[in-house]
Order: sequence, then C-alpha cells, then structure tokens
Amino acid sequence: MASKHYDFLIFIVLMTVFCSCSTTKQPKTMENNIEKPTAEIATDLDHSTGFLESLLKNNPLYFDQILKDKKQMNIQIIYTEINRDKNGSPEFINHHFNLNKDRYFYPASTVKLPVVLLALQRLQELKDKNINRNTTMLSGADFSGQSNVFNDPATVDGRPTIAGYIKKILMVSDNDAYNRLYEFLGQDYINTELRRKGYGDVQILHRLDIFLSEEENRQTNPVIFYDSINNVLLNQPGRRSNIKYAERKDSIGKGYYSRGKLMEGKMDFSKKNRLGLADLHHILQSIVFPESVKKEQRFNITEDDRQFVLKYMSQYPTEAVYPPYADENKKYWPAYCKFLLFGATMEKLPDNIRIFNKVGDAYGHMIDAAYVVDLKNKIEFFLSAVIYCNSDGILNDDKYDYETVGKPFMKNLGQVIYDHELKRSRKFKPDLLQFVFTYDSQALK
Repeated sequence: MASKHYDFLIFIVLMTVFCSCSTTKQPKTMENNIEKPTAEIATDLDHSTGFLESLLKNNPLYFDQILKDKKQMNIQIIYTEINRDKNGSPEFINHHFNLNKDRYFYPASTVKLPVVLLALQRLQELKDKNINRNTTMLSGADFSGQSNVFNDPATVDGRPTIAGYIKKILMVSDNDAYNRLYEFLGQDYINTELRRKGYGDVQILHRLDIFLSEEENRQTNPVIFYDSINNVLLNQPGRRSNIKYAERKDSIGKGYYSRGKLMEGKMDFSKKNRLGLADLHHILQSIVFPESVKKEQRFNITEDDRQFVLKYMSQYPTEAVYPPYADENKKYWPAYCKFLLFGATMEKLPDNIRIFNKVGDAYGHMIDAAYVVDLKNKIEFFLSAVIYCNSDGILNDDKYDYETVGKPFMKNLGQVIYDHELKRSRKFKPDLLQFVFTYDSQALK
C-alpha cells in the first residue's frame, strides 16, 4: 500500500512526466457548436399545479411571507409523488410551484451532481485502459490559474482518485474535488454530453471557489492515470474548449461589489453556470430510478458506480472514515448538506430517514434536490427547491439570509411535504431495501 506521502523519487519522476505533458500536442476538440439534443427531458410538470400553493397557504406560519415575496425570492419547487404498483414499479406524479425555466438562478454546487455522473461515465469509456474510479489520477498544470495535485491526504493511502473526489463532493460539497473532475472532463465533454441527454439549457462553464477568466476556465489541466506499480495508463494532455455557447442575458440583483467597489445595477451571470431546477430534478431521478427515464437520457455508468453514488449521497459526514470528516464534528455535522427537512439542525438525525440529495448555496441562492426515504414508515418522495435569500439585493457583500430565511424555508418545506406523505394513503407500500447501505463507520463495527 502506498504511504500517505509519496516517495520523493516517485514525485520527481511524476513531475518530469507532467513537464513533458505540457509540450504534447493537444487533441482535436469537439464540434465548435454544441449539437442538437438527441432527447428532450421529460417536462411533464403540469399535474395539479395548485397543489403545492394550497399546501403552502395551509401553513401560513411558515409560508405567509414566502408566498407574498415568491417572485422577489425566485422560489421554485418541484414535488414528485411516488406510487408503486403490485410489482413494486414506481409511478411519478409531479407537482410544481412558481416553476419557470427562464427565470435564472445561480445553481452553485448543484452542478457537481451531473459532473460526478459524467466522470463515472467517462471512466466507462476508458475501461479498456484498465482505469476505474479507484485508479490513481494526478493533475498537472500548464496554463495560468491551474494547480498540481500529486497527493490526497484525505484518502486511506494518499492517492488522488475519482472515487475520493466523488466522496468529498457528495458528503460535504467540496469545491476543489469538483474542480478536479471538471478538469478531467473538460467543458467540451461536459456540455456536449448533457446536450445529448436532453439538457439543452444547461451550461457548465467554470470551476468553483476560484476566480478565473473565461479563457482560463476553457483550459483544463493535464491528467495522468497510473496503475498500482506506477505504470502510465493514460496521459491526457491539457485541453482547450472551443465550444460556442448560446448567448444568454442572465442577470441578478440591484447592485454588486467588484474589487471592493459597489457597482449599481444587476450583476451579469451570462458567463456563469446554468442548471435549472427541472433539469436538476430530472438528473436526480435518473440516478435513483434509471429505468424511469429514456435510455438515451441515462448516464452510462455501471450498477456498482450507481450504488457508490447513492451510498455517498446519503452518508452523513459524521459517518465518514476517509475523508475523516467524523473527526471534525465542529465543522461537519449530520445535516451539513441536508437542507430540506433538516435545515440548520445540528443534532443527530432520525435513523429511519435517509436523504439522497445535492445542495448548493452561493450569491444568495439556496438549492436542494432530494430523494427522501423513511425506512420505518415506508415513505418516499422527490423534492427540489430554490430560494433567493438576499433581502438587500446586493451581491458579493457576504450578507445573505441563509440562516434566517433559506434554511428555515427548506426545513419547513421538507417537513410539510413529509407530514403530507405520512398521511397520504398508498395501495402498495414501497420496498426500500435497495436504499439501505452499510455506511463507512458502521462497516468498522
């Protein structure tokens, strides 16, 4: 087993390899214009459009002000009711509130979910090279704004891997881990593949938590995959995306800070990531119930990879061994990335409830897309929501209403839907055993 810190000689060899990578001829890029989708996502979100509004109105203590300010707060909600037949096959009934795909919100970390799935899909395409999610992947740097990765102290043996990055993304929404998958895939692959699956409005254009130019985000790092005895399996040079994206006019707010100066007017988001709530909701459904979407809309990953994703989507940081989040209980708590139903709750969560989800919060937006199961009461449902928590309308001032508005809204919304599900009659109870996992800390007992 490799040590936590690579042997110095190996490090020198790897540095030499990466230096040689920078002079490697770049592969031909994909088409300049993203092709027409081969499939349009299911947009059947017209069932009982008044149901959610009625539910919110029946709980004025929680939602009276929310309903009054729904436009300003850009609140959008999708709730999917799941009914099983006698064979256990699910039927989905969608309800929505204030949903509008043309009303932009910044998707924040929710873009990490499709990137995780595409990274696993790309590994399937590389399986003839004996590369999988546990293969060592080192990242080089050959353009401004890029950085190297030769070691990952958060893994059991110090090796950076796709699996290690995915764990970080799904449990605590790690930004650097997302950036490494973004660099592995590149803009061309990410956006072309999403377009092919029917997500024509989605644009994933940049890394997170580091401010780079449009050109720097088009450039992605060289990466090298190694086997267990340090043989090179794949030497992928740095690449540039030449895709021409559809023009957008997305903008938010009434003012924003730029380089310490307050600028009047809306902030331009036309070059930032875009992922609508309906698309996010559908992507989540496609990984939880792949048979419920068209074949061409599914991510081409193995069943083992799918189970891996579901496990770490639902594992709490306090159950993690590697990365050792359980040792950082003041920084990470069970509901750290579980906005819906639990909000800002710091306590231990009920053993019977698991949430398979992806959250995001940035620029005043708070988003969560979740599949919720109650193993004891045999309840399951999908719920996705976004709210703009920025009462002063100013961006980049670090004065957002996440704690006072966003998290209470998410908790209350989740609880109201959960209570509705507890009372709702079902002809056939779901068998939820497929969503029961042995989490990392439990495996050590």
